[in-house]
Amino acid sequence: MAQSRGGVTQPGVPSSATVLAALPVAVLLIDEVGSVARANAAAELLLNLSERSMLGIDLARIFDLPADYLERRDGHGFAAFDIEVATARGQRLRIDLIETLLVDHPGWRILAMHDAPTTRRRAQSGERSSGARAAIGAAAMLAHEIKNPLSGIRGAAQLLETGGSGDRELTRLITTEVDRIAALIDRMQDFTDTRPLRAETANIYPLLDHARRVARAGFARDIPIEDRFDPSLPPVLVDRDAFLQVMLNLLKNAAEALRDVPAARITLATAYRHGMSVRPAPGRPKLPLPIEILVIDNGPGAPPDIAEHLFEPFVSSKPDGQGLGLPLVDKLVGDMGGIIQYAREGEPQATVLRLLLPRGDA
Repeated sequence: MAQSRGGVTQPGVPSSATVLAALPVAVLLIDEVGSVARANAAAELLLNLSERSMLGIDLARIFDLPADYLERRDGHGFAAFDIEVATARGQRLRIDLIETLLVDHPGWRILAMHDAPTTRRRAQSGERSSGARAAIGAAAMLAHEIKNPLSGIRGAAQLLETGGSGDRELTRLITTEVDRIAALIDRMQDFTDTRPLRAETANIYPLLDHARRVARAGFARDIPIEDRFDPSLPPVLVDRDAFLQVMLNLLKNAAEALRDVPAARITLATAYRHGMSVRPAPGRPKLPLPIEILVIDNGPGAPPDIAEHLFEPFVSSKPDGQGLGLPLVDKLVGDMGGIIQYAREGEPQATVLRLLLPRGDA
């Protein structure tokens, strides 16, 4: 079934209703007055209630809400893990409860419910990525990650509508991003999938150029994206789709950080770091990670109280932020055998997100 967005038909992309129904996570769509607007099959099974019986019913009548949920701040999401709730049918459930706001629909939100015994998180020291994998709800993550390529598609479609030049290039960009959304939906149905990515030797520069063009067509349309590249950089070992997701997340974060900054600027830089090796976890041998890729912006950076927790789920300094993008980046970079670091560097200081990745011809 084809979907339409911004006047452009996207063949082959499932409808939002199809995606919601197929999610293996129990999901309720809540409207601006707090009533149930949609419920997927997993929610019906978990709550032992049909969608028809829940439609239009206040959420508090479906199950008893925890006190801290009722006291949450407006405009912010919510997460509570391993809590006990009683349903309208008198069942007692232990669940993880994750709420995500729908930015384009004020007051509307998605409520994801995970059966707590089956989603138990590991809390081992030094395994930041595995903690992020287990904590992030699949429904919230899917909604968040689809927004990045859709931004580029919408921007390209608007340029086509105005009759701008380069129609063939914009059409190719739309096609590529639609294909990537379809692949993303397939991959994100189980965010805790621990199967290795398909890493392969690649020239990093066409991938960086594609990410920059998507950003410039959408969320970073008014922000210069400069480059400072090492022309002798050898091939890198990456999964191409995962790397593009990482770069789009980092570029989008940078663009959002520059929203109120005069003379805003993003810089993409690469370098080869001879002798660079990193210990991925305590007790494990160091691995050579000589390929350095930097995303730099001249914004204010993260507040000091959250800077050390940026790669943990639901940590965000943005009023409408969900705190999901950087944990996914951390997971994907780790799955490719690399690491990501945050720093404030230079004079004047700038925000630096540093990727360290293995060589592809090592």
